[in-house]
Amino acid sequence: MTGSAGEAAPLIRLRGVTKVYGSGQAELFALKGIDLDIQAGEFVAIMGPSGSGKSTAMNILGCLDKPSAGQYLFRGVAVESLSRDQLARLRRRYLGFVFQGFNLLARTSAQENVELPLLYRGESGPQRHRLATQALAAVGLAGWEMHTPAELSGGQQQRVAIARAFVTQPAVLLADEPTGNLDTQRSREIMDLLRDLNRNQGITVLMVTHEADMAAYADRLVHFIDGRIDRDCANPLAVSAVA
Repeated sequence: MTGSAGEAAPLIRLRGVTKVYGSGQAELFALKGIDLDIQAGEFVAIMGPSGSGKSTAMNILGCLDKPSAGQYLFRGVAVESLSRDQLARLRRRYLGFVFQGFNLLARTSAQENVELPLLYRGESGPQRHRLATQALAAVGLAGWEMHTPAELSGGQQQRVAIARAFVTQPAVLLADEPTGNLDTQRSREIMDLLRDLNRNQGITVLMVTHEADMAAYADRLVHFIDGRIDRDCANPLAVSAVA
């Protein structure tokens, strides 16, 4: 989906992005020339069967991998030309990540888990504490700051992971199957949180999901098949899904 005339330049632009693994007879094209524009403030669900390329695309969008060919522009900057240190700074400054497996430090409190990205950014101790406390309160975990992951339910652990992802106020939050390990009720609570971050804080949300009922929270659907974008459209169910 490309922007219409008069629309702001996209936050993210992929042009002809290809990703190849292996060589010779073992060569595998995970992405086959992807074109994709994402505007600031969008909520996009990236969908497709296993092996379709959606996770590879997400890794490239999150600057966790580089394309084999093509161009990735983030705020007009060519990402593939950045050094490793520059990529790390881009991730710290502009991107937040939520994973299916929570990825919390097991022996560390919820408060300390949320403070971690602030520590990497060099924030002072008092500032880290204040921002992490606010983030945990925003996801409904005020009073749970000193609990370790083992003392939290799956839904609470994912709330901690979301607080950690947005505590730095990133431009983009990338969520990879964020409800995959949760029951239906907890899944809806997590999706409500993501939608709130998108609508009320203006954070662009890119979410990989297999689940149509979770994708219904997104405003736009991008379907991958066989390393290509098969369909890119506004979500016709988005309004009714969040009414």
